Amino acid sequence: MTFTLAIVGRPNVGKSTLYNRFVGGRHALVDDLPGVTRDRREGDGSLGPLRFKVIDTAGLTESAPDSLEQRMQAQTALAADSADVTLLMVDGRAGITPDDRHFSRELRRHGGAVVLIVNKCEGRAGDSGFYDAHSLGMGEPIAISAEHGEGLSELYDAIAPFEPSEADSEDDRDKPLQLAIVGRPNAGKSTLLNRLVGEERTITGPEPGITRDAIAVAWNYKGRAINLVDTAGMRRRSKVVQRLEKLSVDDSLRVIRLAEVVVLMVDAEMALERQDLIIAKLVADEGRALVIAVNKWDLVGDRRAAREELIYRLEKSLPQIKGVPVVAISALRGDGVDKLMPAVFKTHKLWNERISTGRLNRWFDNVVNAHPPPMVQGRRIKLRYITQVKARPPTFAIFLSKSKDLPAAYQRYLVNQLRDAFKLAGVPIRLLLRGGKNPYAPGDKR
Repeated sequence: MTFTLAIVGRPNVGKSTLYNRFVGGRHALVDDLPGVTRDRREGDGSLGPLRFKVIDTAGLTESAPDSLEQRMQAQTALAADSADVTLLMVDGRAGITPDDRHFSRELRRHGGAVVLIVNKCEGRAGDSGFYDAHSLGMGEPIAISAEHGEGLSELYDAIAPFEPSEADSEDDRDKPLQLAIVGRPNAGKSTLLNRLVGEERTITGPEPGITRDAIAVAWNYKGRAINLVDTAGMRRRSKVVQRLEKLSVDDSLRVIRLAEVVVLMVDAEMALERQDLIIAKLVADEGRALVIAVNKWDLVGDRRAAREELIYRLEKSLPQIKGVPVVAISALRGDGVDKLMPAVFKTHKLWNERISTGRLNRWFDNVVNAHPPPMVQGRRIKLRYITQVKARPPTFAIFLSKSKDLPAAYQRYLVNQLRDAFKLAGVPIRLLLRGGKNPYAPGDKR
């Protein structure tokens, strides 16, 4: 599936020239006279291996209501609304103007993904404008010459992360939420499923290991379709001896990989034993959203102390999903079960979270300035900019000078700061390091 780029900027910065380069030919009129383009123009574009729909727009100018210029600007705003990525183009030779500043603020308020490009930078003609462009607060600008084809490999690096994967391209708004219940044997998983759906859909009892197959139930919770899956209990591999039990555990692992949110059931009387933590880590490693349901809470004496101990063990043992929601329940009696689904929906929303490039890079500049990366062989690693590649889970790409040399401790610092700044508690965060390969270089597999 292709994605959409919209090229916006004030008049005569070179938007149509870049459009023509993307689509391959002179499909848009180009002239030194500003305002030649009045309507949106769409075409199929490409850059290296990337394929996308590209929209050329009228020049952005502050204009009087009901004027032709105002109607042109409305068309440009519609283009930005419909695009996956907006390319804000400025003129490197002319430098940054009040109009550039005005419309960069508008795009930041708009909240979508924006890549700032500085055109007319052939030779050193646009150096001054390129450096001034940093003041727009849109992250690291990309210097190009649309007319001469310069800087296109850097532009490729900036927009390639936005190419949707097959999973991201599916429209799943009307699809059931994939929710799995996992845990050790006899933690109460089947009892919880029956409690949620309001009927005896699975056999329950005190004997561990009653459930062998993953049981999927189509369920509707307050108008939201949910595919709810109960799984077999997962014991430590050293204790999984029977062939049938091995097949059951493998089936549970498959369910986790297909789930969006996983509810990990733990027994309040022996909560977060080693196997619980192993399962939680597995869920995080698979990139699934996690909610922990502490079952049999009605049997706990000192509940405050038990909760504090549980939170402490979670943060100590699973820092990669710091802040995972914990819901205390009694699946048998129904206590606290009404709080479980709100926690599921909240963490599912965070798991799908997207953050605009502008917001990310303003945050990025602050945290890097507050705590720069360490020196490597006497030289400072240059962190250029950050962008979100995908959601489900939130995945970010950092473009830097020495992608192999950034210490793991510094990467953890960035992930923790990301989690705190954008309130991504409890969901896995992926961090990708990109050294800025040239997509046109021989042998590049991208």
